Amino acid sequence: MAEPLPDGRPPYREPPAFNVPGPVLALLLLVVGIHLVMSALDWAMREQVILWFALFPIRYTEGASAIADALPGGLAADIWTPVTYTFLHGGWEHLIVNSVWLLAFGSPIAQRFGATRFFLFYFLCGAAGAFLHVLLYPGSDIPVVGASAAISGLMGGAARFVFLADGPLGALGGRGRGGFAAAPRRRASIAAALSDRRTLIFVGVWIGLNFLFGATALSGALGVTAQVAWEAHLGGFLMGLLIFGLFDPPRWSPSGGPGNVGYGEWLGEEPHE
Repeated sequence: MAEPLPDGRPPYREPPAFNVPGPVLALLLLVVGIHLVMSALDWAMREQVILWFALFPIRYTEGASAIADALPGGLAADIWTPVTYTFLHGGWEHLIVNSVWLLAFGSPIAQRFGATRFFLFYFLCGAAGAFLHVLLYPGSDIPVVGASAAISGLMGGAARFVFLADGPLGALGGRGRGGFAAAPRRRASIAAALSDRRTLIFVGVWIGLNFLFGATALSGALGVTAQVAWEAHLGGFLMGLLIFGLFDPPRWSPSGGPGNVGYGEWLGEEPHE
């Protein structure tokens, strides 16, 4: 019996059981490490970290009160706190919830974007959530902490492709095999993503969990009442939904068509972990 002719395709290999992209794993280890350090600090040092690196909307309201003038860092802190607040968490429950959702929605985004675009996308979404919160609460002296807005941005971006038939969560609708190996080539329009009930369910669960655990539990450390930063979550989600296409340009297949319409193989460099 004649040997079958080789078709040029590499042999099938089972995906590893633990398949977290490098950028997501690095980010997860960093936030967990920072929280461990925060937990080991004494009360005075922990308060200083909050003052220097948490987001205080009152920073951006000139002459609002003596509290704004007393906050350290000046203009530099005005620039870095919309990013650094994403590394601080109010407690282990807050951190665990964010970590689970980071793994769930950061992994498909990181595999699709690669490290550089993933980190830029993530922090832009976190900053967008911060700026919307500041816009709506310009005189607030309640600190905001947590990666919730940035992770909401990952959810917004992932909503553009994970529920498609060839997407990682396409199997939830009974229309595809799902899994990260599916490597979706397409993306949904913004309107289609927002009309998908699975997307709305995931967003609702995300908001519910943040309401349960609280988005700013560290604010109690300064003797003020904590609040859930709904606006920051919404700002991050909308930012991710809107700018996803800028980070995910169509690629061209050997047949001459755009790769993300669902046929052909990618040309050029693939995203790496």
